[in-house]
Amino acid sequence: MNRVERNRTVVENLPLVGYLVSEVCARATHLSRDDLASVGAIALINAAESFDPALGVPFGAYARKRIVGAFADDMRSGDWATRSIRRRIKETLSVQETLTGALKRTPTVDEIAAALGTDRESAVTALADASRTVTNLDDPAAEFIVADIALPEETALAAEKLRYLRASVEALPEKMRYLITAIYFEDRSVKELADELGTTHSAVSQQRAEAIRLIRDGMGTHYSDSSETEYVPESRTAPARRNAYLSRVAETAVAFGRPTRPAFADIRIAS
Repeated sequence: MNRVERNRTVVENLPLVGYLVSEVCARATHLSRDDLASVGAIALINAAESFDPALGVPFGAYARKRIVGAFADDMRSGDWATRSIRRRIKETLSVQETLTGALKRTPTVDEIAAALGTDRESAVTALADASRTVTNLDDPAAEFIVADIALPEETALAAEKLRYLRASVEALPEKMRYLITAIYFEDRSVKELADELGTTHSAVSQQRAEAIRLIRDGMGTHYSDSSETEYVPESRTAPARRNAYLSRVAETAVAFGRPTRPAFADIRIAS
């Protein structure tokens, strides 16, 4: 397209940048809206310059992909942690949490190092890395967010999925529902909840993990666009209790205004 067409296209699609910025910032409140808006605007201009109508792809869809990709590149460039460091952090914190539950106290660095099969210095470094603020796109809270940012015309489908998600959370046993609501919707820490409930960090973490598995079961059983694959439950709850939960999900989804569908597929809330 010529310069006049390009400029017109950019101006007409600037609201798309604003929409995508709002969606990203709603999920990651620590990010700068102004910085993202600048990154998005540049990506939109680049998209207008490189767009080829002959490909048969609508400009909005093409620009959206370029803008979201630019957001991801910008966030990665501002993050000090590599993938290997992230894996090491997750492994270290997992070992620390397991030892805390087993020992009923905070493990020493030497105990963590022994469990990791590494030296003390490496364990100290991993714990120090874990204490730093990391822009983690795989944060557990993301389990409650649709992976792809929906365009305005796609919000009906997103609303339907969120309705089933709401039902899956609402149908949880009371204690699990309380923990999930507190951790993911009220931004309370596991330690704070453990202190409040008079239990251990490990016990709360285990309850949270099982609640997430139940939610996946609820979503996988009742929300699907395909009937080709039968959903295999992930939760470790006894079958009778799991079936009772799935029935409550179905009833709650109906109460929220949508009947459940008989299709089965493995719809993961988080990878």
